[in-house]
Amino acid sequence: MIGIIAAMDMELEELLLCMQNASFKTISGRKFVSGTIEGVPVVAVVCGIGKVNAALCAEAMILSYAPEAIINTGVGGALDKALKISDVVVADWAVQYDCDTSALGDPVGFVSTVNTLRFETDEKLSLAIKRALENSGARAASGGIATGDRFVSRAEEKDAIVRGFGCVCCEMEGCAIAQVCRINAVPCAIIRAISDGADEDAGMSYQTFAAGAAKTSARALIRFLAENRDCL
Repeated sequence: MIGIIAAMDMELEELLLCMQNASFKTISGRKFVSGTIEGVPVVAVVCGIGKVNAALCAEAMILSYAPEAIINTGVGGALDKALKISDVVVADWAVQYDCDTSALGDPVGFVSTVNTLRFETDEKLSLAIKRALENSGARAASGGIATGDRFVSRAEEKDAIVRGFGCVCCEMEGCAIAQVCRINAVPCAIIRAISDGADEDAGMSYQTFAAGAAKTSARALIRFLAENRDCL
């Protein structure tokens, strides 16, 4: 079984439309939906925006469904100027850029409970997703994703994240899910379709393009499931 986590309804809508034999279970106030997509057993949940919501649902999913892997799908802001609206980033790794115990001598982003700054995604899973994207003709990119409990909408904040971490995309859930997956030894992947430029125009751009970008990310995941059904 593959676990799928999205922050918002619009990020999961396209996937749920393709799900067969759906059944529902409420855990910690969140509705988990299990069934099959493209013949692959899956469980999916809308976790809500932010790191705590994401971590809560990832842990609940692992304990209740024991997925073989978890994929986080959704939209994000571009930190790399080469990224355009609806380009899709498949994360190689993620950081929590707003985790800061530097006053104690740690590097910014360091997570003391697991003593690391970077959370690597599963290489095999991520490569298969990127291959599915490229087969569909979508513009696929890879690199680091920066997770924090803020919607990045200022050029100076965007530039600071790039200088500090070298990430190509920012969002609000991915690294929290990656941390839970690492602790539980569950492979994970993070997909983000670009909805905005993480700058002063981000709010307007997000409202205009987020729904379309969410569909792009979801369709990439559906294609990945279809192309890999025999090995999932």
